[in-house]
Amino acid sequence: MYLWLLKNTRNILKMMRSHLKSRSVIIIGGGIGGLFCGAILSKEGYSVKVFEQHYKVGGGLHQFKREGVAFETGMHIVAAFQAGGVLNRICSYLGIMDKLTILPEDDDCFEVFHVACDRKKYRIPRGADRFVESLGREFPGEKENIARYIKAVYAICDKVKLYNLEKPDDTYPNYSESFAGSVGDFINSFTENEQLRAVLAFGNPLYAGERYKTPAYIHALISKLYLEGASRFAGGSQQLADALAEVITQEGGAVYAGEGVTAIDIEDRTITGVRTAGGETHRADHYISAIHPSSLFELTGASKIQRSYRQRIDSIPSTYSAFTLYIIFRRDTFPFFNHTYYYVENYDDVWQQNQYTPGTWPKGLMFLTPPEKEQGRFAGKMIVNGIMNFETVRQWEHTTSGKRGAGYEAFKHRCEQQVIGKLEEIYPDIRSCIRSVYSASPLTIRDYYKQKEGALYGVKKDCTNMALSHIPVRTKVKNLLLTGQNINLHGILGVPLTAITTCAELTGLEYLLNKINNTPK
Repeated sequence: MYLWLLKNTRNILKMMRSHLKSRSVIIIGGGIGGLFCGAILSKEGYSVKVFEQHYKVGGGLHQFKREGVAFETGMHIVAAFQAGGVLNRICSYLGIMDKLTILPEDDDCFEVFHVACDRKKYRIPRGADRFVESLGREFPGEKENIARYIKAVYAICDKVKLYNLEKPDDTYPNYSESFAGSVGDFINSFTENEQLRAVLAFGNPLYAGERYKTPAYIHALISKLYLEGASRFAGGSQQLADALAEVITQEGGAVYAGEGVTAIDIEDRTITGVRTAGGETHRADHYISAIHPSSLFELTGASKIQRSYRQRIDSIPSTYSAFTLYIIFRRDTFPFFNHTYYYVENYDDVWQQNQYTPGTWPKGLMFLTPPEKEQGRFAGKMIVNGIMNFETVRQWEHTTSGKRGAGYEAFKHRCEQQVIGKLEEIYPDIRSCIRSVYSASPLTIRDYYKQKEGALYGVKKDCTNMALSHIPVRTKVKNLLLTGQNINLHGILGVPLTAITTCAELTGLEYLLNKINNTPK
């Protein structure tokens, strides 16, 4: 009997755990939002199944290989993983922080903001005090204004309680002019210097900011996030996706890659099951959608979701997309640099990179050399983003990957050469360092991420219509919740925080925050 118990202890524990986990959850979409929800709920005793249409989970965390070189599809720049950082605390609670290799960007310069028209390169250092000192030297007479600006940024962030893993007072923390007014008006209130105004908006490509539409709180949250903890995954972002998936499976759940949900059955405003690409039907007590709400509606059938609700969601504009270049360098030819590089032709282009003609694209670039786990002096690769509207590729919107035709391939080749041409203005010899080039357009982002019109940062936040910009995690379907970058906040921190909000509908927010905050550091 003793030997039998020894041999079967693991199976007995699994059976006991299965019995305890009578609360079941199905998650549609295995991107960062779906995986964080799955890991949190698994940790809290729920039986979780995650269904992802792509062959590998991760969404923006996903990596792919070309010529044996691994590239990230997204999440190139991360933050909040430093000691005491919000993501550090969340990942410590999940038990995965020690599985991640994070490389902080350089303290003296985590970003270069390069304005070509006057050949000026602003080096942005980490930390509020250094930021004030550095820009104070660049703009004599403006140091006090810069200090007031930083103080206001931090004050806004303090009002967003969840940003600090504190229980919010209400859904909308503060609708004051400084909080919910436009980012342009917010920055303009501190200085009349047009060049300084552009530099203060240096992080705009990380949230697709529009000067007089994007709410100031979006700018503040993103700016503080990277100012305090800009870093990168050494060895790639797939490590986070794999670690989250492992939490789910170790807790008895399942992650199905290459098995997307193809239909959702709804009766009496309640989901009764989901059908997957493999032809099976799966059922659970609760369902969480981590895909774009418009894509979700396509799975439910038009009559199952209230028409006014669908029309409201479908009417929200998307943020712009991008054309991405993946460069493989010849061995030991191009130096590795441990910061992010933003390039614009003119100061005003920080706000209008998506306003171009075929002859003027790209108006700006964001690029970096991704680090390996053991990074040497030279870079093996570079990732370059050039902002691009979906309208630029609209003529191929009904095509599929690999079958878009010769015209599309010629278009991509032209874009590749235009991007390299801009890089040559910064690095005149870069073409001789390049071994191979691959690229992706807004169509790629749309098809692989299931993001409407290939939106980089989900739905657009608009301070002139804040209610339209906010999509609650609760839906008109009783057992359906939403998560992901289209809900509340986007990005490497915004999506996990939204996942907490989603999971809290089942666990309770105060309980969940206490569990995270009380995890030993």
